[in-house]
Amino acid sequence: MKNHIYPCLWFDGQARAAAEFYCKVFGNSEITEDNSMVVSFNLNGQRFIGLNGGPMYKPNPSISFFVICETIKEIDHAWNKFTEEGSVLMPLDKYDWSEKYGWVQDKFGISWQLSFGKMEDVGQKFTPALMFANSQKGKAEQAINLYTSIFGNSAIAGILKYTAGEYGDEGTVKHAQFKLGGHVFMAMDSSISHAFDFSEGISFIVECENQEEIDYYWNKLTEGGEESRCGWLKDKFGVSWQIIPAILPKLLSDPEKAGRVTNAFLQMRKFDIEKLLQA
Repeated sequence: MKNHIYPCLWFDGQARAAAEFYCKVFGNSEITEDNSMVVSFNLNGQRFIGLNGGPMYKPNPSISFFVICETIKEIDHAWNKFTEEGSVLMPLDKYDWSEKYGWVQDKFGISWQLSFGKMEDVGQKFTPALMFANSQKGKAEQAINLYTSIFGNSAIAGILKYTAGEYGDEGTVKHAQFKLGGHVFMAMDSSISHAFDFSEGISFIVECENQEEIDYYWNKLTEGGEESRCGWLKDKFGVSWQIIPAILPKLLSDPEKAGRVTNAFLQMRKFDIEKLLQA
């Protein structure tokens, strides 16, 4: 199966402003699609979706983006931009894992872990990082094993665990790196109580080529989780996913069909491609 997986960021009417901001912070970036609901943009060749979903959900640091910065100038530039009206989660400083690193939540609520390093260290510039905390604490390894069993072209690159005496529960995940459909992800457990959990504020879109793929991912990821509407679901760990047909953007770009297609999928939980084509 081809796995096109990319993040969706939830905004309250600010998707365009956020996309423009991120394109200015990072080079080699562009907005590729813009309508009243969705803004699609590429950062260094990696796809992001900004959704004008309203005030219902907000992004939070349970899912952040680890960013490889290959020069000190680049990391300083991004840090200065993100800390304007943002909040510092970890100061920009030298740490055991990086000569220069900082964690910041920007003015739109998106969290970034900026790290000075080489692209070959990770293999991609922007890497989603999932933090398992509160009721999900200690479940990072279980989640990694589940996700890599579901998606093709997946592998666990490494799992580093806390040892006795470290600032974290012994045996839980300190840092892990893994691939889903060829895309790199990171994960960690947190022993600290946080005021946030996984939410629809940041979800992952999975594009499917046919109904068989939609059925497969929907059934696998809703096991122990929750079904929602319009292709949305939460897995057993509370992480949100959108299982959509790859043909959907094309259908919605057809002015003659867009309204009927939208009305059709608003009635759906899991997407039914045949019903969309017949709309």
